[in-house]
Amino acid sequence: MTSAAPDTDVVILGGGLAGLTLALQLRQRDCALRITVLERQRHPVREGAFKVGESTVEIGAHYFGTVLGLREHLDGEQIRKFGFRFFFSDGQTELDRCTELGVSRLLPTISWQIDRGRFENFLTEHVRARDVDLRDGAVVRSLELGSDGAMHRVRFEADGETHEVTARWVVDASGRAALIKRKLDLVQTNEHNAHSAWWRVSGLLDPRDWSTDADWLDRCTPPDRWRSTNHMCGEGYWFWLIPLSSGQHSLGIVCDGDLHPLETINTHEKAMAWLRRHQPRVAAMLESGDHELQDFMFMRHFSHGAKQVFSGDRWALTGEAGVFLDPFYSPGSDFIAISNTYITEMIAADRAGRPIAAMAQLYQQLYFSFYENTLTLYQDQYALFGDAQVMPLKVIWDYTYYWSLLAPLFFSGYMTSPQVLGQLRALFGEARTLNLGVQSLLHTWGKRNAARGDTAPLDGRLLDQYLIPWFHELNRQLNDRLEPDAFVMRMRSDVERMRDLAAELLVHARREHAGIGDAGLELVLDGHRAPAEPLLTPVWYAEVATADAIA
Repeated sequence: MTSAAPDTDVVILGGGLAGLTLALQLRQRDCALRITVLERQRHPVREGAFKVGESTVEIGAHYFGTVLGLREHLDGEQIRKFGFRFFFSDGQTELDRCTELGVSRLLPTISWQIDRGRFENFLTEHVRARDVDLRDGAVVRSLELGSDGAMHRVRFEADGETHEVTARWVVDASGRAALIKRKLDLVQTNEHNAHSAWWRVSGLLDPRDWSTDADWLDRCTPPDRWRSTNHMCGEGYWFWLIPLSSGQHSLGIVCDGDLHPLETINTHEKAMAWLRRHQPRVAAMLESGDHELQDFMFMRHFSHGAKQVFSGDRWALTGEAGVFLDPFYSPGSDFIAISNTYITEMIAADRAGRPIAAMAQLYQQLYFSFYENTLTLYQDQYALFGDAQVMPLKVIWDYTYYWSLLAPLFFSGYMTSPQVLGQLRALFGEARTLNLGVQSLLHTWGKRNAARGDTAPLDGRLLDQYLIPWFHELNRQLNDRLEPDAFVMRMRSDVERMRDLAAELLVHARREHAGIGDAGLELVLDGHRAPAEPLLTPVWYAEVATADAIA
């Protein structure tokens, strides 16, 4: 070796989104902690066409904006998101005639569309300004994990020289390089067979160009559909459009590997041919000559788990180095926020001289339960993505599940509270069983609709989530601060609403298809009946409805 770095308390392998935000969270917790980040890329990186994972939802947005205190940058340098928006538009050119699902106004809890290059450049400067030893252009060559109190050793190359750093803690935030996972044979596949191809183009794509109908153009306030994560949906796939603050647009196809093989989309030419067939209006916009191609990438079977993510021997995995679910509903930043929070708690406990083996085991059990429960929202469900009757109901259910359980647990700060977690354990189990029953019902409902060929009538509906009072309130109350007992009582009330919604969905599924759900959800509900006052208006269940009827 030509030089040696001094010992550090924590070495983070990877200075991307997961590693940089962990470094900031650790610094906030302990200003005396010595932190070293080893990042392969040199900074500044390119804005726009750098990394995907640009859409945030409530947990990730709260983590960046509030927990890490980055609200000023997000408001000033990124784009305020106008929620998720879905168009059931496979093969259609008249997109204003397709069923639209989304909000007509901004919901109370904020999220952003994030230009990853711009954000990671900012984070790099931010952590360096807080005395974090960040070394870019650093390539890890070997890793020796200590045990029984022994230090970890990392050997890396930077600027043509070999260095070694010893550390009490090592955290793998290296993304799909997954240095610790591969070293310890922790790779774990799952059964979610999905692929993706994505690219960025110059200029912004505005849905206002899809119509000349004044009513359609003005039914959102502000009329900024372009700020949404727009999903163009069809059987077995969705196509994203995400605006970036650098003046570019992110585009991506995500599909079920059995219904849309990767080989049909794994070059830009193939992806555009696919788009002409499935989303011709969007393809025409891209081929207008106003949008220059910036990059193109693809990935086969992107979803994965891990056999272990936290260890009492003072190592951990975060971000894609650990688990990754699916870009639908944008959970990537959420799981970074959760894992980083658990890692920060473990390091703080270790610094205070407390044993961490049991803590690591508990946090890993919780983390894996969040991963496995969230995976049920995606696995074997892509076939119904083009169903304009069932898919909107699934989105409402999935949001309700998220805003009733995982999101409030993170927002409240009780995610690491043994007292609260103990009180909620049974409730989370009940909700998990209920969710499995509803996902099975939705899957079967979609299959039966497909068999009779009535999945996506051109009815011009706006299914406006903003106008559902309890749904709006679920989003708003994420920001409430409650004492533990009051918080637990609220979560129990929200899960009770989930039971009401599940029972209501079962009633309407049976109106469409007699006998559906007999073997599953009815047993889970155990006699629980739909509420006398429906949670969703009839238009949410109608096969065909018009915009005039909604108004």
